[in-house]
Amino acid sequence: MNCVLYFVSLLEAQKERTPDPGSRGIEIGGNIMGILLTAEAGAGAAAGSGIVMVVYLVLIFGFLYFFMIRPQKKEQKKMAAMLSTLAVGDCVLTNSGFYGIVIDITDDTVIVEFGNNKNCRIPMQKAAIAQVEKADAE
Repeated sequence: MNCVLYFVSLLEAQKERTPDPGSRGIEIGGNIMGILLTAEAGAGAAAGSGIVMVVYLVLIFGFLYFFMIRPQKKEQKKMAAMLSTLAVGDCVLTNSGFYGIVIDITDDTVIVEFGNNKNCRIPMQKAAIAQVEKADAE
């Protein structure tokens, strides 16, 4: 508010002055003084705008965390839990869209049997499994 009053008083003072052709150097000096004073007044406003910028950055990062990073971590935990409960005989859907039955499980790979042909057994990574359907306990 004080800055606005200061600028208004400067403008009124400049309007009241009539330019004298012989005092060109004084007018330039007065303008330089006005520029320096406005720079000092602007420095106080810049500190306030810096705080606003920090608040905006915190809000943006908060938005990114809650709407992008957090759901992705939840999905990764869900996939890890699903793959940890994988057992022999479970029906799986692969990322490529094929359904198969798990025949063997090692640390990071599984052997999946596709279709009715018992000779079509393909080893694949656990990460390639999109969905697991537990085998019925009949």
